[in-house]
Amino acid sequence: MHSQHDHHHHHRSDLIRIATRAMTERGLEPEFSARVEKQLASITGPADETGAQIHDLTALLWCSIDNDDSLDLDQLTACEVLAQGAVRLWVAIADVDALVKKGSAIDDHALFNTSSVYTSARIFPMLPERLSTNLSSLNFAQDRLALVTEMVFNADASLAGTTVYRARVCNKAKLAYDAVSAWIEGEGALPAEAAAVPGMQAQLHTQDGLAQRLRVRRRAAGSLEFVTFQPRAVFDGEQVVDIRQQAQNRARQLIEEVMIVTNGCTARYLAARGDASLRRVVRSPERWLRIVAVAKEYGEALPPEPDSKALEAFLAKRHQADPLRFPDLSLVIVKLMGRGEYVVETPGGPPIGHFGLAVRDYTHSTAPNRRFPDLITSRLVKAALLDQPPPYSTTELGELAQHCTRQEDAAQKVERQMRKSEAALLLESRVGQRFDAVVTGSSERGVWVRVFSPPAEGKLASGANGLKVGDKVQVKLVATNVERGFIDFVTV
Repeated sequence: MHSQHDHHHHHRSDLIRIATRAMTERGLEPEFSARVEKQLASITGPADETGAQIHDLTALLWCSIDNDDSLDLDQLTACEVLAQGAVRLWVAIADVDALVKKGSAIDDHALFNTSSVYTSARIFPMLPERLSTNLSSLNFAQDRLALVTEMVFNADASLAGTTVYRARVCNKAKLAYDAVSAWIEGEGALPAEAAAVPGMQAQLHTQDGLAQRLRVRRRAAGSLEFVTFQPRAVFDGEQVVDIRQQAQNRARQLIEEVMIVTNGCTARYLAARGDASLRRVVRSPERWLRIVAVAKEYGEALPPEPDSKALEAFLAKRHQADPLRFPDLSLVIVKLMGRGEYVVETPGGPPIGHFGLAVRDYTHSTAPNRRFPDLITSRLVKAALLDQPPPYSTTELGELAQHCTRQEDAAQKVERQMRKSEAALLLESRVGQRFDAVVTGSSERGVWVRVFSPPAEGKLASGANGLKVGDKVQVKLVATNVERGFIDFVTV
């Protein structure tokens, strides 16, 4: 048993310390070096280049949609309605490479960690915040350099054509997912930031309509819909006061669909030029037969070979039948599918594709302020636009693909570990209380349960006999350990 007589009440500062330690233990670098600080001091302002190859698109009605508290803005969208229900869509991605050159001190740090790590108490940004939230962020009312993918979609959301080029852009409205979604769903007013821009309301309607059609197409192709359990701690000053589950909503779907098509266009652009690219893949699940067995427990038969359409139909049916337990089924299937990884795809080489998204061509290109593979891709694209040889050799890309996969795995472990410590911190003052829960996991190592309010997972210290995954139980909290992220319950 863990000591429950630990009378030290933990605060945000403890979480920062635990997160910093977790970063180091997982082989990630929590702090920027003196070399990075020196290079940062030499950067005087945002990148500014001129030339015929940089289109001036500052007049378009660009907007960003992100989390309420996001300051590292990687992408903007704008659109135009064409004849016969067609839509032209522009997606602008921050040109981080214009400020951060390959092999520089800042680039070396980004390459080492490969992504920003988000924990509630502290963010460990991949790039110094003066860049990621300011000089290389597509901030409101600021002219910035960007890589633009311009796409034309037919009325049925099939892609009619696409071009890629460099441009100067200016964000006209910084919007947040929840407020935009409430407006789309008719549950809230148009956000003031959008209302202030004539024509922005129509833009958002058009983009939402296009995204929903793209989503229907992807689901018809067998794209998998999951609901994953990723609660975030809410602070009031130094205290954790709540934990909230982030809801999937229409505005998140809008950005997700637009980014998936943009990533596909980027991958095909590089492939069409005969260049190697860094692809994001989820291989056809090796443990498909285990997935078949899971479906069988629910009385559903899946085919013997991996089949994303059949799996999607099963998941959709379960989501409808039992939304309460769907996050837990989602997690089981995600684990069995195996994780996403980065691979190098060479022209003429075997296509692997992304099983979970039901797309064949997929790269990470839309978040260069927070993910290193996207910065690599943006450099490959910029070289291709100038007809220059790629800045990375195929061998170098292969090594980077493995390194990025490894470090991303480490970052996810840090984030998962911190979610557990945050939950333990919120619950440490509630030892002895009873909660409604559902059994989420069971192995030789023990039985796990998820309580609904606050959304948190813990282990059954006793009373686990005869319980199976999906059972509803009443539990009593008996111990917490913030340092290790342990929460112990017993059945009542």
